[in-house]
Amino acid sequence: MNGINIKVVESKKDLKKFLKFPWKIYRDNSYWVPPLMKEVKNLLDPEKHPFWIHAKRELFLAERNGEVVGRIAAIFDQNHNNFHQEKTGFFGFFECIEEYSVTEVLLNTAKRWCQMEGMKILRGPVNPSMNEECAFLLEGFDKSPTIMMSYTQPYYLEFMERYGFRKAKDLYALLKKIEDGIPKRIEKLVERIKKKTRVKVRPFDMKNYKRDIQFIKDIYNSAWEKNWGFVPMTEGEMDLTAENIKQIAIPELVLFAEIEGKPVGVSVTVPDFNQVLNKLNGKLGLIGIVKFLYYKRKIDGVRSILGGVKKEYRNSGIIAVLSYETEKNIIKLGYKWCELGWNLEDNDLINQFDMAIGGKICKKYRIYEMEI
Repeated sequence: MNGINIKVVESKKDLKKFLKFPWKIYRDNSYWVPPLMKEVKNLLDPEKHPFWIHAKRELFLAERNGEVVGRIAAIFDQNHNNFHQEKTGFFGFFECIEEYSVTEVLLNTAKRWCQMEGMKILRGPVNPSMNEECAFLLEGFDKSPTIMMSYTQPYYLEFMERYGFRKAKDLYALLKKIEDGIPKRIEKLVERIKKKTRVKVRPFDMKNYKRDIQFIKDIYNSAWEKNWGFVPMTEGEMDLTAENIKQIAIPELVLFAEIEGKPVGVSVTVPDFNQVLNKLNGKLGLIGIVKFLYYKRKIDGVRSILGGVKKEYRNSGIIAVLSYETEKNIIKLGYKWCELGWNLEDNDLINQFDMAIGGKICKKYRIYEMEI
């Protein structure tokens, strides 16, 4: 179609083209944050990332006259389909030039691959799962993404719908300015919850790292089991995620809620290291490390990436206590803002609470799906 050739990524040379292609798509966009190329490479490596123990993928390049004009990954995750009792295949790592015919060829390729795996639904983008970056940006193109959030071209939305995709789910990110303070009614609410539940809040204990990581694993898989798109992480995936977060986390922003000494909830907030990655252009060599250490001190905001309680405490209000104590620590540490989310669009309880504490929707994201 229009001289477009699809190539399966098999060689190191092709993989390098796949990894570098986003720089072509966003070269004139000041909001896009270049990822560390080595991290993306490791994420896609079946020998290095534990996700691929229960999943598989094929990477494709779209070329015209020897020039890359698009890329896509077709993904099959056995754990997702077992957990949700579905036959859903995924696409991810999607990028293309502003030409619909390229998108059509790429999506046709991913669709055929998923059909060959016996899939009945195609959903995406996920890179490569809901536990990593996912979704197309829907609103907020004039803002840079925070850490572990995506930034995509606006024309992707039109191309997806033209192809026949429909909305599967929208995701929200809310911005809370620290200067706005904590509403008095929230302070009073938190005090009532503390008295009623006798909950205590403590920071992550680095001296008992393995113990506290295990607490997070237990709470995570209990708290999110009913969420749309959720798939329990394996031990290997949780360990790798924890190790990655350890490199950027601050103990005072990783808080546990405990009742009678037992952890029942957790909140994880991290500095927005995208403000540092934006200066590195995808590489972390010697000069990159110097830049990293310099710009690390200039980070002025954080992202709340995780917040939940075990299912038996879901309606106790403990999440409000965690949010309140987190914001107090954000203030002490001198940060100016916090991005909350992502939140599912229909998670009314969390969205209403985040708005009650002063959060305002600043970005929206969309995941698409279609029957195949």
